[in-house]
Amino acid sequence: MALPQRVKLVDVGPRDGLQNEKQTVPADVKVELVHRLQGAGLSEIEVTSYVSPKWVPQMADNAQVMSGIRRKPGVRYSVLIPNLQGFDAALALDRAYWPDEIVVFAAASESFSQRNINCSIGQSIERFRPIVAAAREKGIYVRGAMSCVVGCPIEGEVAPDAVARLAGLMKDVGVQHVGVADTIGVGTPTKVQRAMEATLKHFAIDDVSGHFHDTYGQALANTLASLEMGVWQFDASVAGLGGCPYAKGATGNVATEDVVYMLHGMGIATGIDLDRLIEAGQYISDFLQRKSGSRVATAMMAKRG
Repeated sequence: MALPQRVKLVDVGPRDGLQNEKQTVPADVKVELVHRLQGAGLSEIEVTSYVSPKWVPQMADNAQVMSGIRRKPGVRYSVLIPNLQGFDAALALDRAYWPDEIVVFAAASESFSQRNINCSIGQSIERFRPIVAAAREKGIYVRGAMSCVVGCPIEGEVAPDAVARLAGLMKDVGVQHVGVADTIGVGTPTKVQRAMEATLKHFAIDDVSGHFHDTYGQALANTLASLEMGVWQFDASVAGLGGCPYAKGATGNVATEDVVYMLHGMGIATGIDLDRLIEAGQYISDFLQRKSGSRVATAMMAKRG
């Protein structure tokens, strides 16, 4: 299959990238990060989550963040939803502040599902059935995140059949798009392609995206392997923010800057201004008082002197 001529990137930095930060990131900083990302040309931004602040205190300001964003036409703002209580909270604000998309999630590994959310894969999907139905009734798009599609910190390697089963369950409850996520960053190109093939048994190529962590330095290779299959949508995180608490040594999500640099170098359009994206990454890295996790940003900033 020919490579896509254009790729859509979802920046998950404000949510997935910041959720495990130990220092509090104020709502106004998160809002400014969203503004800088959309100013750089991002048309899809995962903003926050409606998880209990007891478990994820970093996201306790979700309503403040969602109501503080100056929305830009053509940009889709998504939030992670764990349960009906979270869904109700996301829609408790004025309709102008509702998310355009919600993200529900499940693991391809039974052990990870039990460890992470204390229920089986099947039970987790059934929890989302009424949420998906309610969201679609209100015209809110539903994306599903499938975690641990190639490897699990408990079980080890995850078989493609397990991925196909999860994709089928997601489709059955009405999820419109699924992200194939190498949550702990152990995937290699062939393994990722097998997970993609398993997912494509249930979803069309236009309804599938990749989400790759760079723990073992394979994220760009896995992105390229997916591109070669025709996948044209990917998650990434500005400055490489984030990581999985279940994977020791994880370096976080693949940096949006690095993906954009690779795509542009291949002649693939993204609609993203790399210089402005690097500035957005530098903004949040400065706040966190650490170096950007993007190699492209580091190299280009050094070049500028």
